Amino acid sequence: MNITLHAMQINFFKRFRNFLRTTLFGGVVALAPLTLIIFMFRWVINLIGRNLTPLVDRLLQDPDPNPYFKFALYVITFAAILIFFFIIGLIVRTRLWAFLNRFEDRYLLKIPGYKLARETVKQFFGKNRSFFKEVVLVDVFNSGALMTGFITDDQGEIITVFVPTGPNPTSGNIFHLQKDRVFKTGASVDNGMKSIISCGAGSTEIFQAREHYLLDPDKG
Repeated sequence: MNITLHAMQINFFKRFRNFLRTTLFGGVVALAPLTLIIFMFRWVINLIGRNLTPLVDRLLQDPDPNPYFKFALYVITFAAILIFFFIIGLIVRTRLWAFLNRFEDRYLLKIPGYKLARETVKQFFGKNRSFFKEVVLVDVFNSGALMTGFITDDQGEIITVFVPTGPNPTSGNIFHLQKDRVFKTGASVDNGMKSIISCGAGSTEIFQAREHYLLDPDKG
């Protein structure tokens, strides 16, 4: 009897240990892609922010700042981010990229969650973004406050919309809304994405596109 009980205890602890191990590993795998993406964006934004600190200090110290200065700061920040990724794009076209690809195949792809993170980034910033059908403004809580989002599925009366959180468009919320709470704009997905990344700067283009869309929906 004691031997049987002891064996059951050993079996229980083994199963419990395996449960903890697999659950912990599953949590790491689930969070690794998101953590990697967030780290990348934070690193880029912090790098640019350090170089723009003198401009920010000037804005804060000026008792009567030029109203266009703050807007210019947003434009400079957005342009700096674009330039950074443009430089990365140039690297892609060189032999260095072939070396990085070999390095990725040999080492990085063996890291749990890395492949998922890479595919996620490709979906958001690659050429194939067909899952984002169009840019819309949504009144999620029927309060009059509009959010910028992207239609990902249309069931007729119910429309599924992904609303990203700026400036990181890879995270956000999914809403299934009645179609009367979804307002089409006719704006391009690129303009919508730029608005998200720049924390709302450039939203004028979305509203202007909506005005044109309302005048001629067939061209939207």
